[in-house]
Amino acid sequence: MGISVFVIDAERTFADALSVRLEAEEDIDIVMSLHPEAPAPSLILGRHADVVLLDADLPDKAAVNLCEELTGRSEAPRVVMMSSGSEADRIADAVRAGTAAWVRKDESLSHLLNVMRGVVKGETWLPHAEMGAVLRLLLEDREQQRESDRLLAALTPREREILSCLADGDGRHDVAERLHLSANTVRTHLQNLMAKLGVHSTLEAVALTRAQLSVSSTSES
Repeated sequence: MGISVFVIDAERTFADALSVRLEAEEDIDIVMSLHPEAPAPSLILGRHADVVLLDADLPDKAAVNLCEELTGRSEAPRVVMMSSGSEADRIADAVRAGTAAWVRKDESLSHLLNVMRGVVKGETWLPHAEMGAVLRLLLEDREQQRESDRLLAALTPREREILSCLADGDGRHDVAERLHLSANTVRTHLQNLMAKLGVHSTLEAVALTRAQLSVSSTSES
């Protein structure tokens, strides 16, 4: 059975030429070739592909956002990012979004085909020259998550409850009413939890909480 493929690239000439060359392969079936600057998930809604070849150079992180959307679905395609460069920080962002591979556009067609055939089998591929730097960035993420987990674990149940209310958008008076506490009690709990978290404002505390919840959600998915 062939590999169904979407090609999404802002450069029409590149997208069309690549589609023609890939279509010549017996095991490749080009389902769609798109070349918008900021593709929306709705453009491919209801269509299935085994592999999405996605232009990593789309503006305003459009590629990362689309990759995250695609890989978060059931029966998600394997996303191969294509780029004119291979900066470690951009590759790390793509990995966080769920990409299976990163390939430079100046690589040979045979290399791209090997990567595509590999990712449908569950393999991943990143440029060897940037592998070390990318792994260091991803390990830093893990260390930051562990530190965040450690800090939040030091909070009492009541402090975590108050922080959760703040993360929901409640103000201090709202928290007091919601938890049936006095304003002074809420203020004391806030002072204690900010000291434990090493932050200087409730905004920083909420940001830390939301970041931790976001990372945990990503890890579970």
